[in-house]
Amino acid sequence: MDRPALPVITELLKPITWFPPMWAFGCGVVASGVSLQERWPLAVTGILLAGPLVCASSQAVNDWFDRHVDAINEPQRPIPSGRMPGRWGLYIAIAWTLLSLLVATALGPWGFGAAVVGLALAWAYSAPPVRLKRNGWWGNAACGICYEGVAWVTGAAVMAGSLMPDGRSLALAALYSAGAHGIMTLNDFKSVEGDRRMGVGSLPVRLGVTQAARTACGFMLLPQAVVAGLLLLWQQPVHALAVAGLIGLQALMMRRFLAQPTERATWYSGFGVPLFVIGMLVSAFALRAAP
Repeated sequence: MDRPALPVITELLKPITWFPPMWAFGCGVVASGVSLQERWPLAVTGILLAGPLVCASSQAVNDWFDRHVDAINEPQRPIPSGRMPGRWGLYIAIAWTLLSLLVATALGPWGFGAAVVGLALAWAYSAPPVRLKRNGWWGNAACGICYEGVAWVTGAAVMAGSLMPDGRSLALAALYSAGAHGIMTLNDFKSVEGDRRMGVGSLPVRLGVTQAARTACGFMLLPQAVVAGLLLLWQQPVHALAVAGLIGLQALMMRRFLAQPTERATWYSGFGVPLFVIGMLVSAFALRAAP
């Protein structure tokens, strides 16, 4: 049996996608207020679990069950191009899922439970019969919860000795999960043709390109505005002002994105989304500084 080359396996696991959950886990670590001095091995293990393991598993799962859509949208990907032979894409998805669960046991009940939730949503997102991605509302919500909320809460809980994070940390995790719904929509503009032909109801397919772009911007901006308000309420005006400034910069960039959503979605992902994630870290430090 032909075996895929190591570079092809790496391409399947998409390292570029690992950053968001790793960053969110790190934000949870910061928000916990716990010193890294004694618990840094847990932080490192959690970051590796969030990105190269759980997120990588989700990418392999998605590419296997999306291989027919990718044959239309992105035929150069490992599976539709034939560089990932036979059923190797599925085998890798299963193996990486099991490896993720094994590593998650080192993080205690919170870490293991979070890995189970994240992996379950990853399979539910892509695999039939559930295949949440057939509905852009549900699919993007599942991704946002996994990439931001679950990772943030897990980072905070693991650092605090498997204790439930406080209400402020949970609120920020939920708000940034909602904002990530819009970020996930940006990824759908490049695949409208294949999604429409294969019955994948992404928001650009359901709402049309223009309305989907406006919806994505609303999902990204409104939760951040609430975050800025909460930081003021929690007596962190400097951090609130920083988040507000980042919102303003994003709004300016969104005007350019909205003029040509299909052509500029990737551009906004590369230059606008980093401002969103910087705001996450600012908010995490606000919690660390709050009384």
